[in-house]
Amino acid sequence: MEKNPKNPPIDRVDGRMKVTGGAKYFAEFEMPKMAYCVIVGSTIARGSITGIQTKKAEASPGVLGVFTHLNRPPIPGWDSPVTGNANGPAPAPPSGGETYRILSGKEILFDGQPVAMVVADTFERATYAASLVKVSYAKQTPHTEVGKNLSKAVTPKGPRFADYARGDRKALESAPVQLESSYSIPIEVHNPMELHGILAHWTGPEEIMIYAKTQGVMATQQAMARAFKIDAKGIRVHTEFMGGGFGMGLRTWPQEVATVAIARKLGRPVKLLMTRSQMFTLVGHRPYTLQTIRMGADANGKLLGIVHEATAETASYEDFTEATVNMTRFMYESAYLETRYKIVPLDRSVPIWMRGPGEATGAFALESAMDEMAHQLKMDPIEFRLKNYTETDPERNRPFSAKNLKEGYERGAKAIGWNQRKSEPASIREGDWLVGYGMGTGTFNASRGQATVRAILKSDGSLTVQCAVTDIGPGTGTAMTLVAHQVLGVPLDRIKVEYGDTTLPPGPMQGGSTVTSTVGSAVMDTCTLIKKELAQLATGAGGPLQGQNPEDLVLEEGQLYAGNNPSKKVSLLELMQQSNVPVIDKTQLSKGGDEQQKYSMYSFSLHFVQVNVHALTGAVKVTKAISIADAGRIVSPKTAASQMIGGAVGGIGMALTEEALIDHRLGRFVNNNFGDYHVPVHADVPAIETILIDKPDPYINPMGAKGMGEIAIIGFAAAVANAVFNATGKRIRDLPITPDKLIGLV
Repeated sequence: MEKNPKNPPIDRVDGRMKVTGGAKYFAEFEMPKMAYCVIVGSTIARGSITGIQTKKAEASPGVLGVFTHLNRPPIPGWDSPVTGNANGPAPAPPSGGETYRILSGKEILFDGQPVAMVVADTFERATYAASLVKVSYAKQTPHTEVGKNLSKAVTPKGPRFADYARGDRKALESAPVQLESSYSIPIEVHNPMELHGILAHWTGPEEIMIYAKTQGVMATQQAMARAFKIDAKGIRVHTEFMGGGFGMGLRTWPQEVATVAIARKLGRPVKLLMTRSQMFTLVGHRPYTLQTIRMGADANGKLLGIVHEATAETASYEDFTEATVNMTRFMYESAYLETRYKIVPLDRSVPIWMRGPGEATGAFALESAMDEMAHQLKMDPIEFRLKNYTETDPERNRPFSAKNLKEGYERGAKAIGWNQRKSEPASIREGDWLVGYGMGTGTFNASRGQATVRAILKSDGSLTVQCAVTDIGPGTGTAMTLVAHQVLGVPLDRIKVEYGDTTLPPGPMQGGSTVTSTVGSAVMDTCTLIKKELAQLATGAGGPLQGQNPEDLVLEEGQLYAGNNPSKKVSLLELMQQSNVPVIDKTQLSKGGDEQQKYSMYSFSLHFVQVNVHALTGAVKVTKAISIADAGRIVSPKTAASQMIGGAVGGIGMALTEEALIDHRLGRFVNNNFGDYHVPVHADVPAIETILIDKPDPYINPMGAKGMGEIAIIGFAAAVANAVFNATGKRIRDLPITPDKLIGLV
């Protein structure tokens, strides 16, 4: 990570607590008389329950209840016939398939679907009792393979997903240089270290205390209020620490709602902690996606047309959609542009957003195709991209608020040693290893939502900042601390940030790369109110800076002084004590204006990699990686670099190792564990260099900062695939790039 002397990196404010065990995650909370819930999942992927035997389980020691479709406690908000989602009504799926309410009927819609929930006084007893539940089924043939069900593909409802075209298709048809390639992304599973679950306790007829693994405590609160038809004010949700989410915590899952219902029925706290195998079936995944790109260019490398088509899986009972083709609409200038996106309903559990949702998938196809076309044109891949670079958004026909990719191309190429790259594949060899270089571009929408922040400055010099936003690991608490420090000058060790609880002022979900932009702006606005009050105290009658213009005052390192007379100053502590003001307490709602209607706002990334491919075995090693973020002003350099490194590690997994495999005869996962589902380990990951452009976006928010959580992975898999081609001359379009696809290159 490059160092910026004007913005030195600081350690995470919660870092020591996490590494010493002081951070408390939802499953670590205990309550008196707490019970434990274990899910029994279906062993078929499609069909119906013909019988369920629970007597042995009910008679097992410590068992408090066995709940099935025959006796599930009522959930008032589920009485109306809406798609199975506690987050509210949704349109019926295009397939006309069955709706899904956990433990609501005999129908089996996907493998692992909960058919019983067993509750006992210890986790071990609940687990044993769950093994005693016996279920018989009427099996039907499952349909779980996208490629064999393309006839069922439909275009999702809504203008966002309508077929899109601009320009004259004749430009593409007459292009002298053309390519058409197909790409596939397998099912990928979030698999954070922390397992998913919930702890719920009814403290009154309409009052609930919930500890959950959620990326948005306010969203979970609202979902539970709808499900149980009670006032949200009676529901408290707490998630101060979260052991990774990657998108799986962006909704309230049906088994969480059922656990709350069971807790009400039993009249005692109930904790649900899912197993690793259940993480594959009950909390979503990146959907299997097929893509085709047709591209045409003239002999000079000018794009004349791009057609990008994508078809992805969804569940039979609920539509899941993402922006797979959207990046293609604006990333490069092209005379003709066309995109189409469809979904195929399958007998599978519903997918969910996974880091870089849609764009990570779409960028693999687009950036691979750009590399293929550059090779066909005998052009350098960077030169080809610059040839079709656009300073304005061709989709919306308006300027980008900020875009610094040209600088990124230059700095990334220098850092990776791009000048050593040979245009002819398989030209560099080091012993038994072939060496290649590749790059890929990424982008993700940048926006500013709304948040409320409370800031409390005390006369002892301490500052407390509060917001209900959840910090799932990117360093939101650290960023909030830094923004408050930069506005008020309060020493970092005197600032306390409180977050992750619905008793605090409302904040957004942690997702979509919006939190720093949204909550950071709210911290800035609220602390600015405190600064203004301090200025009034200092310059008012009897104040130590009486007569000075409040607008001219400067606040640095806890000292307030006149800009034209730095020698005349007062500390915040002295000022508040002299003014007999023990505390300044401000709460401010902060949100953006109409800037997002005038400009196209995106964060951008560039990924450069060097790979070694073993000529005999086909083994691939990423030996060097450079990840570049063009994400506006960097608020917290250290956590920002960590974000990019984490995304690069995820990109290595996406490119080389991760693939959830299904036996389509049964519709069941065959590698639903960490032994067989391969995530990158230390040996797979090189030292990753990050470059932060660090140029403020002048329009998005007062800080000029944009998100980078998503762009950290978008485009990385394509960079690896392009490097593998450069090393070997073999183009792999179906991820992951495993040795069997490259074996025997000599």
